[in-house]
Amino acid sequence: MDQLFEFVGNNYILIAVFIFLLFAFFINEGKQGGAAISTSNLVTLVNREGAVILDVRDSKEFGAGHIAGAVNIPHSAIDSRIGELDAHKEKPMVLVCKMGQHSSSVGRKLKTHGFEDVRRLSGGMAEWSASNLPLVKT
Repeated sequence: MDQLFEFVGNNYILIAVFIFLLFAFFINEGKQGGAAISTSNLVTLVNREGAVILDVRDSKEFGAGHIAGAVNIPHSAIDSRIGELDAHKEKPMVLVCKMGQHSSSVGRKLKTHGFEDVRRLSGGMAEWSASNLPLVKT
C-alpha cells in the first residue's frame, strides 16, 4: 500500500491524465449509445411524441414486469431481429434494460442501422421500479 501512495505521489500528472481519459471514455461511450433520459422524461416523450420503448431484457425478465407498450427484443437477439423495428425509424426510440448496461451497445447498433433519435432510460428498469411507476406483468 505504501508503494501505491509513493507511485501516486511521484506520478501525479500521469494519474491525472489517466483519470481524465477514463472519464472521457465513459462520457463518449454513453453518448454513442444515445442520450440518457430520466423516467419522467420517458413518460413525457411517450405521451407527446409517441416514442417507442424497446426493452432489451430477456423474455423471462420482461414477463416479470415491463413498461406498458414496450417492445421486447432481447439484447442477444437484436442483430437478427432489428428489421422488426424498421417501421419505427421516424419515432424516438427509448432503450430499456435491467440497470442500463446493455442499452448503450444496442443503441450503437440501432444508430448504425439508421435510427437517429435513440435514447436510453437512465438506471433502466431498476430506476423505473424504484420510482414506483406502473409495471405490466404477463
